[in-house]
Amino acid sequence: MHIGMTYDLVADWAGEELDAEQLAEFDGDATIDAIATHFLQRGHPVEKIGRARALISRLNDGPRWGIVFNICEGLHGPGREALVPALLESFGVPCVFSDSLVLALTLHKGHTKRVVRDAGVPTADFTVLDRPDAPCPLPYPLFLKPIGEGTGKGIGPSSLCHTLREVETEAARLLARFRQPVLAESYLPGREFTVGIVGTGTAAQVVGVMEIDSSTTYGFATKKNYDAVRYGLADDAEGRAAAEVALGAWQVLGCRDGGRVDLRSDAAGQPNFLEVNPLPGLHPIDSDLVILSRLAGHDHGWLLDRIMESACARSGLPW
Repeated sequence: MHIGMTYDLVADWAGEELDAEQLAEFDGDATIDAIATHFLQRGHPVEKIGRARALISRLNDGPRWGIVFNICEGLHGPGREALVPALLESFGVPCVFSDSLVLALTLHKGHTKRVVRDAGVPTADFTVLDRPDAPCPLPYPLFLKPIGEGTGKGIGPSSLCHTLREVETEAARLLARFRQPVLAESYLPGREFTVGIVGTGTAAQVVGVMEIDSSTTYGFATKKNYDAVRYGLADDAEGRAAAEVALGAWQVLGCRDGGRVDLRSDAAGQPNFLEVNPLPGLHPIDSDLVILSRLAGHDHGWLLDRIMESACARSGLPW
């Protein structure tokens, strides 16, 4: 099967004058080469398409792939992750990972939490701030983050706010930096987990539950320091509860093929949904989904195969 690959390569954005935080979700050659090499070794021709701009020109020539392995994050606008799946859907080309509707929804943390909350999935109380002095009727402390960013962007020590003044100051900083609303969430003081999932719908299954050091703020500055902030797999009762909550959220949201769900426990030890990453990092060494898969005894190739098996099964394609 001919596989196309769409992705945002850091080098392709080099002329855009972007800083390290803006480039954080984009991939390097090591990730793209590792994925392409695995599929080639499985006997599948691979075309490295690149970012959305390159895909558009290829589609104008007529699509010619059996399936597209899409990890494009995009750069501009609240629907940036949904752009590539929407283009492929319009040409009838199957796409690995979640569809355009799910990617548009899940990029907005507030909308995502409303959906999972209405479905009965535990998640902390929250409000969305569109200005620094917007009403915020939640008890302190609160945790603030941009509404539509990943990879810990905008998150740091000042994200945890204990007073109205701190909330207004942090909201002003985030609004100015990211030019998007801010999620203010009741602070969850318990253990933190990220849960890896492969599969779609009722066939989805948990790969593993990895505990994160909850004594530090797990943001942009700490994510790459994976040896220091990740504890290993959690297989106790609370870890198993986190797996159950994560799988429920994954299925409610309609996520597909593979990804991660982040959770944190409340004071009673109940894991609560934080957010979902339906376009997971796949660097062969230091991406969270790859790390927790490795801790569970599975290598990078195993993970890629499980993702492709799910995508091909629901698309009626062999793998």
